[in-house]
Amino acid sequence: MLIFKFSIFYFPFSVFTKFMKTLFILRHAKSSWENAELADFDRPLNKRGLETAPLVGNTIRKNKFQIDSIICSPARRAEQTATLVKETAQVKTDIQFDDRIYEASPHRLLQIASELDDKITSVMLVGHNPGLEGLVKMLTQEIESMPTAALAVVDLKIDTWKDIHIDCCSLRIVIRPKD
Repeated sequence: MLIFKFSIFYFPFSVFTKFMKTLFILRHAKSSWENAELADFDRPLNKRGLETAPLVGNTIRKNKFQIDSIICSPARRAEQTATLVKETAQVKTDIQFDDRIYEASPHRLLQIASELDDKITSVMLVGHNPGLEGLVKMLTQEIESMPTAALAVVDLKIDTWKDIHIDCCSLRIVIRPKD
């Protein structure tokens, strides 16, 4: 069930404002701790993760979210999540990997977004907590839980990615598979 957050009395931007960019923030799905010898970077998705990632993709497809680019942590669990979501959502773009996303702080994630090509109007960042949760808070001033496979959709009132900052953003929705 999707719940859209809004208030009759408060809109962060005018109701007539058009958002120019969209940032999809996706935390990797549930990973396996079965093999204690694996490095954190190499941990794959567990059974639940392999089931929930496609659910997120279905939600993206059913809501007709447009995603122009996917930038992902190269960690195995993030790569598997991005691939499953992309395939199920039928997103027609390649997944790009950026080493900086693994263990990234919110500031580093903001920097990565600010470097995007302005031809891109919407991007999905696929990575890890606590960085992703911190990015949502930094951009929207809202505290939102980002459990595994959670997707936050942030609308940005900017023309160029280099202009991304906390006063330009509005949280449209957070989708959590357990909801």
